[in-house]
Amino acid sequence: MIEKLEDFRKQLDELDQKLSDPDVMKDMGKYKNLMLERSHLVPIVEELSNLKTLTENLADNENLAREEDEELAAMAKEEIPLLKEQIEQCEKRCKMLLIPPDPLEGKNIIMEIRAGTGGEEAALFASDLYRMYSYYAESMHWKIEEIDSNPTELGGYKEIILSINGKDVYGSLRWESGVHRVQRVPETESGGRIHTSAVTVAVLPEAEETEVDIRQEDLRIDVMRAGGPGGQCVNTTESAVRITHIPTGLVVICQNQKSQLQNRVEAMRVLRSRLYDLEAGKKAKERAEERKSQVGSGDRSERIRTYNFPQNRLTDHRINLTLYKLDLIMEGQLQDVIEALKVAAGEAALKEAT
Repeated sequence: MIEKLEDFRKQLDELDQKLSDPDVMKDMGKYKNLMLERSHLVPIVEELSNLKTLTENLADNENLAREEDEELAAMAKEEIPLLKEQIEQCEKRCKMLLIPPDPLEGKNIIMEIRAGTGGEEAALFASDLYRMYSYYAESMHWKIEEIDSNPTELGGYKEIILSINGKDVYGSLRWESGVHRVQRVPETESGGRIHTSAVTVAVLPEAEETEVDIRQEDLRIDVMRAGGPGGQCVNTTESAVRITHIPTGLVVICQNQKSQLQNRVEAMRVLRSRLYDLEAGKKAKERAEERKSQVGSGDRSERIRTYNFPQNRLTDHRINLTLYKLDLIMEGQLQDVIEALKVAAGEAALKEAT
């Protein structure tokens, strides 16, 4: 791998020259793409440079270990195992960095959280997951915005749709798609029995208008009076919008905004992302089954995780990860889970590439 270092350094120099070009700086789309390419290249150059230094240090120590000076030779021999271990770890990091980045990784997302089996308890857990992701987004300095929701009287959600904007949002949260199972004593249960409920999460890369071609003749748009709890005049006028994409049968309803126009804009935003996700899913299946055996397919029907409250335990079934700190995770401390999933996905990609 070290022999590739100079090539990567040359690519980085060329990128820096392009980025300093005033014409490139005027074209924000081109500038953004070049910056993304640079952000991928910089850690590769740094890690390969580190590998080169470690390899040179190992060679020096192996030479010193053969010296007649016994004290010097002993010191060199002592360092050799540590250097070999550092080189092994560095090589692993280099291999991970050399995997081509997913083109969707840096995208913002539309997240849809829906109550599944379990009635009101599932709706309450949907609210808990919304809170968990909100806290995590806040810790990452991401912007989270509610697009639409269908709340219940007890404070849960039958469905809530969010947008999350920030750095590497899709790359961090893409593995949250699937069925999240909860085991706990519901607030609605007086007998103290543990119930099992489920919530479905969908994570869609947010599509730009130019990335999805939606023909007006393919849409059926209906307006209606918004349902659910009142407030802000949303249920006193025909402001709710339902958009049906006729070729795919996809239906999006938005009713949270004050005006019909605002609801239509938000509904189109969700529809674009669903269509984009649909197309991306088809392409992924053509390439491979997206490392299904190790990390999961991202299929929303796949049970991915169990939240066991009595044991304070979270289990991710795709990578056999079990953590006994569910209380902290529900407060948004998701980093250990997300990092473990990223590592598993990277290892699966490496295995696929070799």
